[in-house]
Amino acid sequence: MPLRFVGIDPETNEDHCPTVWVDEAKGELVVHGWKASSALRNECEANFPANGPIPEYEDVVRLPARMMPMIRKACDALDGSRHRHSVSCCSAPAPMLSTWR
Repeated sequence: MPLRFVGIDPETNEDHCPTVWVDEAKGELVVHGWKASSALRNECEANFPANGPIPEYEDVVRLPARMMPMIRKACDALDGSRHRHSVSCCSAPAPMLSTWR
């Protein structure tokens, strides 16, 4: 199944801007965001809940808070198809999401 477009930054000029898709076959959100600076990546690593640095095959991206409705819509889409997947989407606690202001 192809990726399903959910939304793009509402303040975009539609040229390389943050975007959210859903991959229902894998039960995943796919995001295109602004690449994190080295300073932000270091800060994330300092607060990383796992032991050690962020692996090379993972990355940190930034999304504007105004995209929260699109992220919720993508999570709702995946939660609606959860019965087809063994992975639950968007189980982050509300306090974590509320820090995206």
